[in-house]
Amino acid sequence: MTTTFFHDLLDTLLSEREHINHIWFAGDQFTPPQFSYQVNFPRLELVVQGEYTNQIEDPESGIATVKVLAGDVIYIPPNCWNKPDWKQDCSVLSLLFGRRQLGFSLVSKKAGESGFFDVQKHSIRMRTGHAVDHILEALNALAGEPHKSPMDEYLLLALMNYSKSMLSKLSPEYRKKSEDIYQGICIYIQENFHRPISRNSIAERFNISPNHLSRMFRQKGHMTLNDYMTWVRIERAKFMLRKYPFKLHEVAIRCGYQDVNYFFRIFKNRTGCTPSEYRRLNQDNSLARV
Repeated sequence: MTTTFFHDLLDTLLSEREHINHIWFAGDQFTPPQFSYQVNFPRLELVVQGEYTNQIEDPESGIATVKVLAGDVIYIPPNCWNKPDWKQDCSVLSLLFGRRQLGFSLVSKKAGESGFFDVQKHSIRMRTGHAVDHILEALNALAGEPHKSPMDEYLLLALMNYSKSMLSKLSPEYRKKSEDIYQGICIYIQENFHRPISRNSIAERFNISPNHLSRMFRQKGHMTLNDYMTWVRIERAKFMLRKYPFKLHEVAIRCGYQDVNYFFRIFKNRTGCTPSEYRRLNQDNSLARV
């Protein structure tokens, strides 16, 4: 059972290591490279084996390339980014703390091969109003401070232990397979909105039929699959227009729209204004608050 797999993996990682070897914190002060991973919820990436090379922010030198080794972790606060290159042998466990779901993902890669040879994914409903919220808030605040040790290790170990406990105390309602798949698909879309994902590719990824995927969103979600994908992409476009000086065609591409004119039409349809108008309006509002 996938729940047991991730519970046992976290238990092994916690029991084998008394300390976390090295901790990196991602940031959002510099313009992220294209195809970076950037979502609006916290993520934790733990290297199980091998070498996991990433681009992340360095407070002193700007964007830096780091070699994250077995026993190391990267914590990525909301709206911060990292960009893995996947060129070396490695296995990486990711924990994704979405607003409504907690996702677990294990991927393994061999150098020189295009695909991943071991992919395990699972998700459960996220608890709200519990200690995990405060642990994440503390880590997000700590990410902006110059001196993080030893608080960073204490908080990350607490986060790993709490995540393990959430897997071990699931009630029967949390164990419904269809709910797990639905939550996992939502996380997958939020992670990969900038890629050319489609109903067919998502269905293949989760080993279900395209019709079943569409039916699942009609039954469990508040919108269709296409509407959900559009919502994720437009929300990210709005964030980029507020945050970064990207040209409009680059915002479109970074949000998964290769056809810029189509992006403009969808954006105006969903927001009531063009991307340029949205950017100008939000800049004017920012100036008014100063």
